[in-house]
Amino acid sequence: MEDQEYMRRALSLAARGEGRVSPNPMVGCVVVKGGRVIGEGWHEQYGGLHAERNALQNCTEDAAGATLYVTLEPCCHWGKTPPCTEAILEHRIARVVVGCLDANPLVAGRGASILQGRGVEVETGVLEAECRALNEAFFHYITHQTPFVVMKYAMTLDGKIAAHTGDSRWVTGEAARAHVHRMRNRLSAIMVGVGTVLADDPLLTCRMEGGRNPVRIVCDSRLRTPPGSSLIRTAGQTRTILAAVERGENAAALEQAGAEILLCNAAEGRVDLNDLIAKLGQMGIDSILLEGGAGLHFAALEAGIVHKVQAYVAPKLIGGAAAKTPLGGRGFDRMAQAVPVTDLTVTPLGGDFLLEGTL
Repeated sequence: MEDQEYMRRALSLAARGEGRVSPNPMVGCVVVKGGRVIGEGWHEQYGGLHAERNALQNCTEDAAGATLYVTLEPCCHWGKTPPCTEAILEHRIARVVVGCLDANPLVAGRGASILQGRGVEVETGVLEAECRALNEAFFHYITHQTPFVVMKYAMTLDGKIAAHTGDSRWVTGEAARAHVHRMRNRLSAIMVGVGTVLADDPLLTCRMEGGRNPVRIVCDSRLRTPPGSSLIRTAGQTRTILAAVERGENAAALEQAGAEILLCNAAEGRVDLNDLIAKLGQMGIDSILLEGGAGLHFAALEAGIVHKVQAYVAPKLIGGAAAKTPLGGRGFDRMAQAVPVTDLTVTPLGGDFLLEGTL
């Protein structure tokens, strides 16, 4: 196998940590000696061993002289576990192939330099784009200390998220809906507006086998979320944050049920989304799946907090001048103000399609 093939294997291992390692990155590692894989591992859970130590621990023979493939630069500092550079040196690894360097200021090239200084051959940048894409939320958060926000919606081919009656079950098929739950498992939090809560009474949980529920965030300026709603009735089991600009009559009942009230600055009488994002970052929330309605979506786009778009498109037409579209609000005044979406990819999901792009 070539270096790229072993790195692809390391990437597939890294993905197994999806939803379990945040705010740490997903990392995979493969140890190769004499053209044979002798050890594999990945970062399995937050606070657990890193991928390199797991792979070295799983080696079926002495790793001295072997090549170690890892998707992210080995750490060189003490955190919840010892530095991986020490483990690599202890096992006398001869060569280390790195997918991408770590943006964490505690590492940021130092891990590779330490290994090179001790005589280990180090090569970096193998499948770098793929390795960075796997941890796009981590790289954003470690650099900016604010959550990476993915705006998600499902629509028909003529751009409608529901019929003019409000009926939206279901725009897309099972495969697309399953992918949404995978994203709920992968990202730290899910955010909607209070309008969605009042209209749909959603649970906003992850319904995939072995999945993890995201933190639930509601933009609720005046605390209109009903104490009897599904979100509040389950707030004791799944962390629920209500972002508001003032405490309302329901505040005490909501808190007693287990919900957290996060007071934010106001912008035109509503929650200032930039202030909210900053506060959530300080709370350690590194990524958000934005599943709001059309109004919240446009407000988030206008505020500049959206980093990625996921549009699930069903090949069906429903029409209706009054039928809602993914983005509402007042909209921009001129086409020149339209926000460009780049790096667009198209992925078939059953009979539907997922369009993803960055802003």
